[in-house]
Amino acid sequence: MYDVAIVGGGPAGASAATFTSHAGLQTIVLDADKGMTRRAMLYNHLGFPEGTTGPELVDRGQEQATRAGATWEKVDVASLERRDDGFALTTEDGRTFEARAVLLATGANLALAKQAGLETSPGTEPRINEILKVDASGQTSMAGVWAAGVAAGMSVHTIITAGDGARVAINIISAQKGERYVWHDVLPART
Repeated sequence: MYDVAIVGGGPAGASAATFTSHAGLQTIVLDADKGMTRRAMLYNHLGFPEGTTGPELVDRGQEQATRAGATWEKVDVASLERRDDGFALTTEDGRTFEARAVLLATGANLALAKQAGLETSPGTEPRINEILKVDASGQTSMAGVWAAGVAAGMSVHTIITAGDGARVAINIISAQKGERYVWHDVLPART
Protein backbone atom coordinates (compact mmCIF):
# COMPACT_ATOMS: atom_id res chain seq x y z
CA MET A 1 0.00 0.00 0.00
CA TYR A 2 1.26 3.46 -0.90
CA ASP A 3 1.23 6.30 1.60
CA VAL A 4 -0.27 8.59 -1.03
CA ALA A 5 -1.70 8.18 -4.51
CA ILE A 6 -1.81 11.30 -6.65
CA VAL A 7 -4.24 11.30 -9.55
CA GLY A 8 -2.97 13.69 -12.21
CA GLY A 9 0.59 14.45 -13.26
CA GLY A 10 0.42 18.07 -14.34
CA PRO A 11 2.06 20.89 -12.37
CA ALA A 12 -0.03 20.35 -9.21
CA GLY A 13 0.39 16.57 -9.18
CA ALA A 14 4.09 16.52 -10.05
CA SER A 15 4.87 19.22 -7.51
CA ALA A 16 2.96 17.35 -4.81
CA ALA A 17 4.71 14.08 -5.71
CA THR A 18 8.12 15.74 -5.48
CA PHE A 19 7.34 16.89 -1.94
CA THR A 20 5.69 13.69 -0.67
CA SER A 21 8.43 11.48 -2.13
CA HIS A 22 11.23 13.65 -0.76
CA ALA A 23 9.58 13.45 2.66
CA GLY A 24 9.80 9.66 2.53
CA LEU A 25 6.16 8.89 1.76
CA GLN A 26 5.69 6.05 -0.70
CA THR A 27 4.05 7.92 -3.55
CA ILE A 28 2.44 6.81 -6.79
CA VAL A 29 1.24 9.18 -9.49
CA LEU A 30 -1.57 7.85 -11.66
CA ASP A 31 -1.53 10.07 -14.72
CA ALA A 32 -3.68 9.84 -17.85
CA ASP A 33 -1.42 12.44 -19.49
CA LYS A 34 -4.40 14.33 -20.91
CA GLY A 35 -4.09 17.61 -18.99
CA MET A 36 -4.54 21.09 -20.39
CA THR A 37 -0.88 22.01 -19.71
CA ARG A 38 0.11 19.69 -22.56
CA ARG A 39 -1.48 22.28 -24.92
CA ALA A 40 0.06 25.39 -23.34
CA MET A 41 2.81 27.82 -24.28
CA LEU A 42 4.05 29.46 -21.09
CA TYR A 43 5.67 32.88 -20.94
CA ASN A 44 4.48 33.58 -17.39
CA HIS A 45 6.12 30.75 -15.45
CA LEU A 46 8.92 31.93 -13.15
CA GLY A 47 12.33 30.55 -14.07
CA PHE A 48 11.75 30.44 -17.82
CA PRO A 49 12.55 33.96 -19.10
CA GLU A 50 12.31 32.78 -22.73
CA GLY A 51 9.13 30.84 -22.02
CA THR A 52 8.61 27.09 -22.10
CA THR A 53 6.13 24.73 -23.62
CA GLY A 54 3.54 22.95 -21.54
CA PRO A 55 4.81 19.52 -22.62
CA GLU A 56 8.35 20.45 -21.51
CA LEU A 57 7.08 21.64 -18.12
CA VAL A 58 5.02 18.48 -17.60
CA ASP A 59 7.89 16.21 -18.63
CA ARG A 60 10.36 18.02 -16.34
CA GLY A 61 7.85 17.79 -13.49
CA GLN A 62 7.57 14.04 -13.98
CA GLU A 63 11.36 13.74 -14.08
CA GLN A 64 11.74 15.71 -10.86
CA ALA A 65 9.04 13.70 -9.06
CA THR A 66 10.50 10.35 -10.10
CA ARG A 67 14.01 11.47 -9.12
CA ALA A 68 12.58 12.27 -5.68
CA GLY A 69 11.29 8.70 -5.51
CA ALA A 70 7.73 8.75 -6.87
CA THR A 71 6.42 5.86 -8.94
CA TRP A 72 4.69 7.07 -12.13
CA GLU A 73 2.02 5.10 -13.99
CA LYS A 74 0.39 6.29 -17.22
CA VAL A 75 -3.20 5.14 -16.63
CA ASP A 76 -6.78 6.35 -16.57
CA VAL A 77 -8.33 5.93 -13.11
CA ALA A 78 -11.92 4.69 -13.33
CA SER A 79 -12.93 4.49 -9.67
CA LEU A 80 -12.00 5.61 -6.18
CA GLU A 81 -13.34 3.67 -3.19
CA ARG A 82 -12.78 3.89 0.55
CA ARG A 83 -11.34 0.77 2.16
CA ASP A 84 -10.88 0.00 5.85
CA ASP A 85 -7.32 1.30 5.99
CA GLY A 86 -7.32 3.70 3.04
CA PHE A 87 -8.46 3.79 -0.56
CA ALA A 88 -8.51 1.67 -3.69
CA LEU A 89 -8.09 3.27 -7.09
CA THR A 90 -9.02 1.05 -10.00
CA THR A 91 -7.79 1.85 -13.48
CA GLU A 92 -9.62 1.40 -16.75
CA ASP A 93 -7.34 -1.55 -17.56
CA GLY A 94 -8.43 -3.30 -14.34
CA ARG A 95 -5.42 -2.71 -12.09
CA THR A 96 -5.96 -1.60 -8.49
CA PHE A 97 -3.65 0.64 -6.48
CA GLU A 98 -4.11 1.10 -2.73
CA ALA A 99 -3.10 4.14 -0.70
CA ARG A 100 -3.61 5.61 2.75
CA ALA A 101 -4.37 9.04 1.26
CA VAL A 102 -5.38 10.31 -2.17
CA LEU A 103 -4.64 13.66 -3.77
CA LEU A 104 -6.77 14.63 -6.75
CA ALA A 105 -4.87 16.94 -9.10
CA THR A 106 -7.16 16.31 -12.05
CA GLY A 107 -7.44 19.83 -13.41
CA ALA A 108 -10.86 20.58 -14.85
CA ASN A 109 -11.85 16.89 -14.97
CA LEU A 110 -13.98 16.01 -11.94
CA ALA A 111 -15.38 12.71 -13.25
CA LEU A 112 -13.45 10.56 -10.73
CA ALA A 113 -14.35 12.87 -7.86
CA LYS A 114 -18.02 12.74 -8.77
CA GLN A 115 -17.90 8.94 -9.09
CA ALA A 116 -16.53 8.85 -5.53
CA GLY A 117 -19.34 11.12 -4.29
CA LEU A 118 -17.21 14.14 -3.37
CA GLU A 119 -18.93 17.49 -2.87
CA THR A 120 -18.50 20.14 -5.55
CA SER A 121 -19.23 23.84 -5.81
CA PRO A 122 -19.44 26.34 -8.68
CA GLY A 123 -16.11 27.25 -10.26
CA THR A 124 -14.73 30.77 -10.04
CA GLU A 125 -12.27 30.70 -12.95
CA PRO A 126 -13.27 31.38 -16.56
CA ARG A 127 -14.37 28.15 -18.32
CA ILE A 128 -14.11 26.14 -15.07
CA ASN A 129 -17.74 25.41 -14.25
CA GLU A 130 -17.29 23.25 -11.19
CA ILE A 131 -14.61 22.56 -8.56
CA LEU A 132 -14.20 20.31 -5.56
CA LYS A 133 -15.24 21.65 -2.22
CA VAL A 134 -12.10 21.72 -0.05
CA ASP A 135 -11.16 23.12 3.33
CA ALA A 136 -8.20 25.44 3.94
CA SER A 137 -5.77 22.50 4.03
CA GLY A 138 -7.01 20.98 0.77
CA GLN A 139 -9.14 18.17 2.24
CA THR A 140 -12.30 17.29 0.35
CA SER A 141 -15.62 16.18 1.80
CA MET A 142 -14.20 12.64 2.19
CA ALA A 143 -11.60 12.31 4.94
CA GLY A 144 -8.27 11.23 3.49
CA VAL A 145 -8.99 12.56 0.01
CA TRP A 146 -7.36 15.87 -0.81
CA ALA A 147 -7.43 18.11 -3.88
CA ALA A 148 -5.04 20.66 -5.36
CA GLY A 149 -4.76 22.94 -8.35
CA VAL A 150 -7.61 23.70 -10.72
CA ALA A 151 -9.73 20.85 -9.32
CA ALA A 152 -9.62 22.64 -5.94
CA GLY A 153 -10.50 26.05 -7.36
CA MET A 154 -7.06 27.50 -8.04
CA SER A 155 -6.29 29.63 -11.06
CA VAL A 156 -5.34 27.68 -14.19
CA HIS A 157 -1.90 29.34 -14.28
CA THR A 158 0.75 26.63 -13.92
CA ILE A 159 2.85 28.56 -11.41
CA ILE A 160 -0.19 28.73 -9.11
CA THR A 161 -1.23 25.10 -9.53
CA ALA A 162 2.33 23.90 -8.90
CA GLY A 163 2.48 25.95 -5.71
CA ASP A 164 -0.89 24.64 -4.59
CA GLY A 165 0.23 21.06 -5.18
CA ALA A 166 3.24 21.68 -2.92
CA ARG A 167 1.06 23.38 -0.28
CA VAL A 168 -1.41 20.50 -0.09
CA ALA A 169 1.42 17.94 -0.15
CA ILE A 170 2.97 19.61 2.90
CA ASN A 171 -0.40 19.27 4.65
CA ILE A 172 -0.63 15.56 3.74
CA ILE A 173 2.96 14.94 4.90
CA SER A 174 2.31 16.82 8.15
CA ALA A 175 -0.86 14.82 8.78
CA GLN A 176 0.87 11.48 8.17
CA LYS A 177 4.01 12.31 10.18
CA GLY A 178 2.15 13.99 13.05
CA GLU A 179 4.15 17.23 12.93
CA ARG A 180 4.50 20.20 10.60
CA TYR A 181 6.75 19.34 7.66
CA VAL A 182 9.24 21.81 6.23
CA TRP A 183 11.69 21.26 3.38
CA HIS A 184 14.44 23.84 2.99
CA ASP A 185 17.74 23.15 1.24
CA VAL A 186 20.74 25.42 1.56
CA LEU A 187 23.78 26.02 -0.59
CA PRO A 188 26.94 24.23 0.53
CA ALA A 189 29.25 26.35 2.67
CA ARG A 190 31.98 28.11 0.75
CA THR A 191 35.48 26.92 1.48
